[in-house]
Amino acid sequence: MKDVLGTALKAYYFNKNTKDKLLTNSSISEEDELPLDYLLRDFNEMPAIEQKALKLAKGNTLDIGCGAGSHALYLQNKNLKVTAIDISEGAIEVAKDRGIKNAEVANIYNFNSDEKFDTILVLMNGTGICGKLNNLAPFLMHLSTFLNPNGQILIDSSDIIYMYEDENGDHWIDATKDYYGEVQFWMNYQENQSETFDWLYVDYNTLQRCAVYNNLNCELILEGNHYDYLARITKA
Repeated sequence: MKDVLGTALKAYYFNKNTKDKLLTNSSISEEDELPLDYLLRDFNEMPAIEQKALKLAKGNTLDIGCGAGSHALYLQNKNLKVTAIDISEGAIEVAKDRGIKNAEVANIYNFNSDEKFDTILVLMNGTGICGKLNNLAPFLMHLSTFLNPNGQILIDSSDIIYMYEDENGDHWIDATKDYYGEVQFWMNYQENQSETFDWLYVDYNTLQRCAVYNNLNCELILEGNHYDYLARITKA
C-alpha cells in the first residue's frame, strides 16, 4: 500500500511543506482535509478522550497506530516505557525524529514481542484497524495476548448512527447491508492516492457485547461530545 500518510507527514515535518494538503475520502462523506499539524499535536491540543486515555496509561505501554508519535511522546516524557508501532514507514521516521526511543514499522497482526504490556493504546478510532465487524472479536482476543495479568486495552471509537439520521430524528439503515459502521477510506496527497481500505466505527454496546462474549471485561470510561467514547478492556 502506498504510504500516502507517511509521505505527507515527512513533507510537512522535515520540509515544512504547508502548501499541499492531506485529503481524506470515504464511502459515507465528501472529501475532507486532515490537518497535518493535528497529527503533531501536544497534550493540550488533544480531545478529552485522548487526554483521559493518556492519564490512565500505566506501566509498560504499547501504542498501536502511533502515527507521528504524539501519544507515545507524552507518555515517554512521563517516564513510562513505550513501544510505538505503525504500518507507515514515514510516520515512524517522523516519530523517531521527534524523540520516540522505541518506534518500529509493524502491523499488530504480525507484531512479535517477548514483552507483555500493562497498557495497550489504540486511539484515534482504534477500532478502525479491524476494518470489518467480523474482525472485531479476533482483534480484541489478539490484543489480549499481549497483556500482563492486570493489563488494560484503552480503545476509542464512535457510533456513526447520526450519519443516517433524517430531519425528524429517525434513522434509516438498510438492513440488507453490512453493519452501518463499516466504511471505506482512501487518502490523497499531491499526486499520490492510497489504496482503498476498510475502517470500522463501532457503537459501544456492540463493542461491549463482543468483549463479554469472548470472556473479556469492557468498561465505558468517557463519552465525547459527538457520539465518540473511550472504553477499557481487560481480561475477565
